[in-house]
Amino acid sequence: MNLIIRIVVTAVLVVLLANILPGVDVADYTSAILVAIVLGLLNIFVKPILVILTLPITVVTFGLFLLVINALIIQFAGSIVSGFVVTSFWYAMLFSVVLSIAQSIVYGLTGGEKG
Repeated sequence: MNLIIRIVVTAVLVVLLANILPGVDVADYTSAILVAIVLGLLNIFVKPILVILTLPITVVTFGLFLLVINALIIQFAGSIVSGFVVTSFWYAMLFSVVLSIAQSIVYGLTGGEKG
């Protein structure tokens, strides 16, 4: 049940951010749910591989390169889900940062774990 709630919360946040940020578009709520699922799967399977491969540059930049990895994950999700479009790398980075902050706030207010 917790997984379904997380997917719905992320989908709602994706729709809200798509309405706020000019470089991000979501076609409908079904696409937003697919984006939430794809982002979750990419964060589980692809992100750890990218983090390990880019560990030296991540250490040199004191972890700031993880923002780049998150933006690449967002762009990859945009190429997988047909109803989700991110126009540039910078909008993907901004979307990633704002989505992470919004998820932290929502999970903090509802008492859920962010993880």
